[in-house]
Amino acid sequence: MNQIVKKMVLPGELRTILTECKGEIILPKSREHLIELALGGTGSSDSSGNMTCDVSYEVPGKGLVREAYVAMCKNGVVANFDDITMRRRDPNSMVIADDLPTDKPTHEERFGTKFDSIRTETFEWLKDFGDLILMPFVAGSYSAGAGYPSLLLAPANAGFFALALADLQGFIPLEKVPNYFKPRAVVYVAPPFRHIHYEGQQVVVHNRLFDMHEVFSFNLYPGPSAKKGIYGVLLDIGEQEKWVTLHASTVTIVTPYELTVTIMHEGASGGGKSEMLEAFHRQSDGRMLLGENIVSDEKYIITMADTSTLHPVTDDMAVAHPSIQNDSRKLVVADAEDGWFLRVNHITRYGTEPETERQTIHPDKPLVFLNMDAIPGTTCLIWEPIMDSPGVPCPNPRVIMPRQSIANHVDGVVEIDVRSFGIRTPPTTREKPSYGIVGLFHVLPPALAWIWRLVAPRGFANPSVIDTGGMKSEGVGSYWPFATGKKIDQANLLLNQILKTPGTRYVLIPNQYIGAWKVGFAGQWVTREYLSRRGGAKFRPAVLVESRCPLLGYALNSIKIDGTEIRKSFLQVNLQPEVGNEGYDVGAGILTNFFKGELEAYMAWELDDLGRKIIEACLEGATVKDYSDLIPMVR
Repeated sequence: MNQIVKKMVLPGELRTILTECKGEIILPKSREHLIELALGGTGSSDSSGNMTCDVSYEVPGKGLVREAYVAMCKNGVVANFDDITMRRRDPNSMVIADDLPTDKPTHEERFGTKFDSIRTETFEWLKDFGDLILMPFVAGSYSAGAGYPSLLLAPANAGFFALALADLQGFIPLEKVPNYFKPRAVVYVAPPFRHIHYEGQQVVVHNRLFDMHEVFSFNLYPGPSAKKGIYGVLLDIGEQEKWVTLHASTVTIVTPYELTVTIMHEGASGGGKSEMLEAFHRQSDGRMLLGENIVSDEKYIITMADTSTLHPVTDDMAVAHPSIQNDSRKLVVADAEDGWFLRVNHITRYGTEPETERQTIHPDKPLVFLNMDAIPGTTCLIWEPIMDSPGVPCPNPRVIMPRQSIANHVDGVVEIDVRSFGIRTPPTTREKPSYGIVGLFHVLPPALAWIWRLVAPRGFANPSVIDTGGMKSEGVGSYWPFATGKKIDQANLLLNQILKTPGTRYVLIPNQYIGAWKVGFAGQWVTREYLSRRGGAKFRPAVLVESRCPLLGYALNSIKIDGTEIRKSFLQVNLQPEVGNEGYDVGAGILTNFFKGELEAYMAWELDDLGRKIIEACLEGATVKDYSDLIPMVR
């Protein structure tokens, strides 16, 4: 056994696997070594130079099953999956193996058997497989005082998975592994087990031990394990230590007038987190298409001569550890990741998003791509996803972008001026009413902001997860799919966080449609520019009007940006002639009934007393003023 491994402080079962392993234990020496492993090499001089690799495993009764295939392109490593259900995250993939408090399905509840025997079988399979990758990495942020030493143990032919996890979380090369390294979490990878025990399903099992969090990944798509599985580890640790890793992108914006504002954008998958970090997509003449009317085909184009400079901070996971909070009365966060898992399905042709295209075509170092149509030795183009079926592109093409490669990125901690929440909204008209009644943006009192984070609607046409349509709740904080504990505990943590940070303001921002107008993410980008130009979301009461639907808080009477006044019907959707009060009120009813149905589940004895009052107010038909009175907005 490697001398470094001998000095690690490991649980007995893991040490036994490493001691009795029938092959070599490979500790990655460098990122280049990981790339060689991803292509089937071992890092020795005679194993480099491979351009492709099939990742296959023997499955009893099925023979050799290929789980993934990997190609080396000029700009990086591309991994694809034969099974199209492995090309995006299944929101039901998480199960809990232990007996600690949880609201999630346990292994016994879902599969009718305890996990203990499968856990033992997994360890035996790893011992017998042959060469294994043992990779130390960091879960969370060391710089923020919230980084936790962790380990990956995977079959050596799953090198692309190790490379993906390394880029997402930050791995520790062989020569930098500290003595007496003690992992707080371990990820075990055993791909054949999805066939052996789970009928080919995407399954990730979490096992919370006294001082260790085990994650068993039984599939090779990294979304539910290397990405969200580690998020679950951080949420579990935070639940124990009373802090939260928020599901959010964060950007510091410097306006043409030298104003600086930091916005943190939360929301379910598809809610616009990555897009909050993107530059406005301009027309060929430099103007900006705000929306296109689905009834009249009218295009609403605005002119904005100068846009702000964006300084990205986080893309998806913002750690709000107690050690980094200060006396500003604003929320303080840092990035919990080393690389960003960017979905690029919106980039459909060359020139859509020039900066991202440049970074992926000519990267500083080879990148990791998923679900892309790639030929070995050529350049992988992010607007060419693999096809799920003839003529049907995979909706979830991904690239892992090291945060150090992101232009103008911010290291360290930032204070949050505005917390926005995103929701994907459907087209809404009088003839076909729905919940797409959210205006360009709405100002939320803190109590309403908390309610939106409890319900966290996934919304319309989500491209990131396997879904069956209709409005669904992503769950508390919009990070609930990744959490292992109790909803009530997370709800209380979020409410306490809001109460302790009264200097941070809250807004709600839709994407896709504003009433009868198809906007994509343009409305979000206009809102970002507007809020940054005025220094945040602190408004005089005279500027705000209570929304016709109380759940939407306050709307604005007018907005002017760079001399251009935005139509009032974009701020108050009931003023759109295609919607009117009739269509709006039907949509408001859909939204209200959905919220009431979701909030009833939080009325448990463990809920904070103030939280109970807020939810009771909502269930009884509270006005916007009622919410403002429960937690006043600091003027």
